[in-house]
Amino acid sequence: MAKKATRSRAKKGRKPAATAARVPSARQILRWGTRALGGLVALFLASVLAYSVINPPTTAYMLAESIRYGGIRHDWVDLEEMSPEVPRAIVAAEDANYCLHWGFDMAAIREAIDQGGTRGASTLSQQTVKNVFLWQGRSWPRKALEALMTPVAELVWTKRRMLEIYLNVAEFGQGVFGIEAAAQHYFGTSAKELSGGRAALLAAALPNPKERNPAEPSAFLRKRARQIAEGADTIHADGRADCFQG
Repeated sequence: MAKKATRSRAKKGRKPAATAARVPSARQILRWGTRALGGLVALFLASVLAYSVINPPTTAYMLAESIRYGGIRHDWVDLEEMSPEVPRAIVAAEDANYCLHWGFDMAAIREAIDQGGTRGASTLSQQTVKNVFLWQGRSWPRKALEALMTPVAELVWTKRRMLEIYLNVAEFGQGVFGIEAAAQHYFGTSAKELSGGRAALLAAALPNPKERNPAEPSAFLRKRARQIAEGADTIHADGRADCFQG
């Protein structure tokens, strides 16, 4: 009897075997995904609001390039501290109707579609959002996010602020980011002292900054720079530069 009682107590004292790990239900996964998405949206909105008055310290692409090259050149400079030739040249080269649209140039998009998508139609607003918040390269997911995020940035940032941010985060060469670092790297001067010709050369290099050298321009780059300089004079004269000129 004593042995039976002992065995009985031993059975009662045993812990139940561990049950198999529970697989999250579809509802739980959906709930977690919704929370994560909500957090990312909140972070984006907070960043957009913050960057209306605070300069973005860096971007994901700048961090990646810094790791790749062991450092980058980047010096923030306010729009007021740039030569007025700089923003006019960049806008003339990248988005002549910058002051006329709300983030998307519908005429340019229709023209790109008519040409079978062989030319780009991204505005400076879209490029700024991509550079600050997204990743490089062509992909439909990135383009979709860019399309959703650009109107928000356009709503919060002024045109001057949008252009100021773009000029400070755009890539101008291998490990060279922003107009101040570009001016120093290629011409040994500041963005404040850039001439119209040099500003146009830097703008001409933007579509392919790692392959085009503004300090040693090819015949093509010189020709493109002359076209940009003429375009900069045109938008200055016809009022399409009014939204960012002081």
